[in-house]
Amino acid sequence: MNVISGHIDAVSPKKSETRLPIDGNDRLIMNVQSLREPIAPQRDCLALVNLERYPVHNFDSPVLREVINAARKDLAENGCLRLPGFIRADAFDLLAEETTMLAPRALYSSDEYTPYGTGPDKSSHEGHPRRRAHRSTSGSVTRDLIPMEAWIQRLYDNPAIMSLVAACLEADEIHQFADPMRGLIINVMDEGNVLGWHFDANEFIVSLMTRRADKGGTFEYSPGIRAPGNENFDAVQSVLNGGKGLVTNLDLQVGDLQIFKGRYSLHRVNRVESGIRHTAIFGYAREPGFIGSAASTMKVYGRVMPEHIAAENNRHSDGLSD
Repeated sequence: MNVISGHIDAVSPKKSETRLPIDGNDRLIMNVQSLREPIAPQRDCLALVNLERYPVHNFDSPVLREVINAARKDLAENGCLRLPGFIRADAFDLLAEETTMLAPRALYSSDEYTPYGTGPDKSSHEGHPRRRAHRSTSGSVTRDLIPMEAWIQRLYDNPAIMSLVAACLEADEIHQFADPMRGLIINVMDEGNVLGWHFDANEFIVSLMTRRADKGGTFEYSPGIRAPGNENFDAVQSVLNGGKGLVTNLDLQVGDLQIFKGRYSLHRVNRVESGIRHTAIFGYAREPGFIGSAASTMKVYGRVMPEHIAAENNRHSDGLSD
């Protein structure tokens, strides 16, 4: 970042010192043969999905219609949806191995942020949420560092899964982020890592847990604590002060798919006490072209790309801080 001019320069991704072995993806392809059902040569990622419980390949299914109706109710009431066991149990190891192999590519960030992704605003009064910063430390493998043939990439790209997410959100369609880095993220949390209280820049996010911490790493959120044009600072301050009345815990398990309205719900991931936590974060939006801000991308991921700079003149505004 060129601080003097206020201009943010594009930074090319650095080559990681730790690279996937040349045959890494081949080994992952071979490992899928452990699945009970055969898989198509083109690596149809729906072979990893529990299609009996979530028949996303057949939208005329009454089973799927029941899933969608229940999902809409959960999202309307809680701003959060968990589809337990979305991934077949015999595919857990496959995805865990893949994200573990990719984890060395993660860029780690450790900094203190307010819930709005900024540093403390000294112009706000003492105790105000804009002045309250919390430590966040975790690693991120960005989309441009994830092989196109990776299983997690194929799940993110799959039209049937995107149609399911859209149906749950009561949207005609959804679109992948245009952001070349944030579109797909593997969030890596090692022992001692924590994600402080924050809001997301996008209306909703979709995530898939591939490794669960042995202890800690619990997801907590305060559903619908703010709305467009209404920051509701008093309620946010109450949560930051430790109030539990507005906070819900969600015990995510490996293989669970989560849809979460993180722009309106304050949330965090508690400190990982032991073990490792991996979550694939799928970036979708109701409108095409979503790209994260250059400033926040640089702060969290240590680099930006030309797409971030080009998008700076087209920022959205819903009356809320990012």
